[in-house]
Amino acid sequence: MRLKVKDYMTKDVVVVKPDQTIKEVIDLIEKTGHDGFPVIDDNGIVIGYISSRDLLRKNLDTKVKDVMSKKLIVAREHMDLRDAARVMFRTGRSKLPVIDEKGKLIGIISNTDVIRSQIERADPKKVENLRKTIESVHNVKTELKRGKIEVDRIIPTQTKVYADELRGRVYELKKGLAEPVIVIKKGGKYYLVDGHHRVVAAKKIGIDKLDAYIIEVPENVELGLEKLVRKKGIKSVRDIQVLEDATHPLVEITFKNSK
Repeated sequence: MRLKVKDYMTKDVVVVKPDQTIKEVIDLIEKTGHDGFPVIDDNGIVIGYISSRDLLRKNLDTKVKDVMSKKLIVAREHMDLRDAARVMFRTGRSKLPVIDEKGKLIGIISNTDVIRSQIERADPKKVENLRKTIESVHNVKTELKRGKIEVDRIIPTQTKVYADELRGRVYELKKGLAEPVIVIKKGGKYYLVDGHHRVVAAKKIGIDKLDAYIIEVPENVELGLEKLVRKKGIKSVRDIQVLEDATHPLVEITFKNSK
């Protein structure tokens, strides 16, 4: 299963209009931290792109339409993510607007998204394999969704995480690089399959919701995860212990290989 642009693009895109001023764009850069924005018309059609470089030595009252780049390089949602990465690398672009067949903006893909796709352990292929395994073992049909889930509603299935790995996950979340968690939804409960460090990191820095792959199973299915949770008395992320003096096994392997 090849990764597509739609799997990693941002759908909630910050945009500007052609009649806005340079001053407004600068204010938007300061507010969002972005270095550029798609320019759309009243119908949502992409008509240009304005970057921080376009703002240099320009009068603050200058209109976006007078300095924006009209020579657009765009992506489509079903485009192979690697092809989009090649385009960005060869053209020096850090972002590509994603458009539909009518030229309407539906998302944006960035080099950060490409990096995230390479460090993710919870990629679409892994999730699909897990879903098929659940269906095979329990002889049921499941439904796979992608969406936001409240951290406080997540029920962990392990009780310990490593402090060093946790620091890395905090950094990734702050930079927008962390991959989605994987949960199994049964009734109104969400059992965490993958992403315990991410969940603890989110709770630590005050993030209320996380991106997640959600595998929904019928309520009559008795999951092994449920038995484990009941046995260990796990109810929420607060029941996870952070191991301060222990090192994550992956770090130990790295240290050993570097000697």
